[in-house]
Amino acid sequence: MKTVLILSTAIATLGTAALAEGEVNVVSWGGAYEMSQVEAYNKPFAEQTGITVNMIAADNPATPLKVQVEAGNVTGDVFDVEVSDAIRLCDEGALVEIDPAMLPAAPDGTPAAEDFLDGALLDCAVANIFWGTVIAFDKTKFEGAAPSTAADFFDLETFPGKRGLPKNPKRTLYLALIADGVPADQIYDKLGSAEGVQQAFAKLDSIKNDVVWWEAGAQPVQLLADGEVTMATGYNGRFFDAMVAEGKPFEIIWDGQYMDLDMFVIPKGAPNPEAAMEYLKFATDTQRLADQAKYIAYGPARKSSAALVGLYQDGTTEMAPHMPTNPDHMESAVMDDPEFWADHDAELTERFNSWLASS
Repeated sequence: MKTVLILSTAIATLGTAALAEGEVNVVSWGGAYEMSQVEAYNKPFAEQTGITVNMIAADNPATPLKVQVEAGNVTGDVFDVEVSDAIRLCDEGALVEIDPAMLPAAPDGTPAAEDFLDGALLDCAVANIFWGTVIAFDKTKFEGAAPSTAADFFDLETFPGKRGLPKNPKRTLYLALIADGVPADQIYDKLGSAEGVQQAFAKLDSIKNDVVWWEAGAQPVQLLADGEVTMATGYNGRFFDAMVAEGKPFEIIWDGQYMDLDMFVIPKGAPNPEAAMEYLKFATDTQRLADQAKYIAYGPARKSSAALVGLYQDGTTEMAPHMPTNPDHMESAVMDDPEFWADHDAELTERFNSWLASS
């Protein structure tokens, strides 16, 4: 989903002019995702409030947030972070708590606490989008029947070619189990057992010699475009952009998608706390979350936004079928479980790295 950028020194050295009253400093991920926030949130917010939004890109906004808080020199006001980071930073006392009652209700009056999707509201964070890690393939590489399931990703005989996978256990082990017939609602039980972990690695063994490993969000799209792989997993918004905006002959397989959230947080000691809270409330209202879907294929975190999702910025492409939150795409979806990974990430990462290093 995210463009990997070298963290600008501006994050740590914003001048006093940037911290003046009437401004808010938002740290996000860059690329097409950040552009969608600028168009859907920043421009209308500035127009309606007169508050200037300074957008700053980082490779992972949670990193500068933690550094700034620990140094007692906070220059960012609102940070866009992943769920696991939001939970960790909140537990460490680095974030402002957010009362759901402060957030705008849905247009029909439904309170925010009831309108946001499950998992979208935390003690110190408010979600803006759901995004998925999905499989995509190059339609020109296969004659006859096209791949359509997670199991097909591992079927090198029927669907030959290299495979692109992320170099981490979180988004590889689950897919191996899905492909091996484990139901989505049993994935974490399996990965929490020695037997299940062994099953996942045995499935990965079946394609290990044909995997090209990627570490940055732009890589799987490029691997497909260059013909280095015929199928790859990656962020659904990246694949959508390649297919619709760039005309690449790709198709997405939604079976076994891995779903995650991005969330807005406000650090303690933010230089513009009132503007930060106003921005957060504005950016997570029903209309703004629906508006973001005009620019990128990530699902709004509010139930009431779904009916307002319309066309892509090209004016012709219906966005609803491309959303990870589309009901048709949710049947075998696996939702990220931060608590599971807090307990098992270290051991599974160690096991994964050892497996990678073995012949």
